[in-house]
Amino acid sequence: MEKVIFFGNGPLAEYALAVISEKCDVIFHAKSKEDLARVCQLKREQPDVHGILASFGVLIKSDMLELFEPEGILNIHPSLLPVYRGASPIESAILAGDTEFSVSVMKLVKAMDAGPIYYQTTIKDLPLEKDTIYKALAEAGAKWICENLTNLPTPVSQDETKATFCGKLEKSMGFLDPQTDTAEQIFRKIVAFQGFPKPKYAFFGISCIILEAHIVKSGETALLTIPCADGALVAIDRLQPEGRKAMDIKSFLNGYKK
Repeated sequence: MEKVIFFGNGPLAEYALAVISEKCDVIFHAKSKEDLARVCQLKREQPDVHGILASFGVLIKSDMLELFEPEGILNIHPSLLPVYRGASPIESAILAGDTEFSVSVMKLVKAMDAGPIYYQTTIKDLPLEKDTIYKALAEAGAKWICENLTNLPTPVSQDETKATFCGKLEKSMGFLDPQTDTAEQIFRKIVAFQGFPKPKYAFFGISCIILEAHIVKSGETALLTIPCADGALVAIDRLQPEGRKAMDIKSFLNGYKK
């Protein structure tokens, strides 16, 4: 069983680690900057240990990268690199209207998400549900690593001319504006902003976090909707008034509609 140091936190890391832990001996899980000194110590003591990273959020400096040469630290990045380099690749793909989602396994380098690629795959027919997408991509990348860790192929350089970038999600992004956005755009924001920054809209003067929604189909009747810029409606299925518990729409209307 191969020994592994795992770097990561958040949902992508959680799902990837669950797969890796079944096939590898994870001797240490680095979750923060403070853990990096321990990583260096373990790598020097056990030179054959591998490094795997998924959504770590901490800069890995050149001296640590050199410790893991020549294979490097393997980074699971949920996009078809060089597209969507940066902190929010899944959310950016959802917001852009993508219908297929990809994952890359790359060699970590100092430049952000710019290292050569060991492996890439695209998963089709995923439901437009954020946690499901995170889980599918993390597991696909982690499974490939486990199956190929002892015999990695030569990584292939990225095409820098095709690189696109995405930044961190900001809290201010969560407030929905149906006066300017179509129903499809509003729905995708509701999906992309689950967890953080949390999609918000006010009903009856009550600011609410929207937990589940769908675009209203022709002939459908919905209890609570958001009228959008294109004339279409987004139906709200579950929400959470700020400071209150989550509830279905009938419960919300019974408690808050005047």
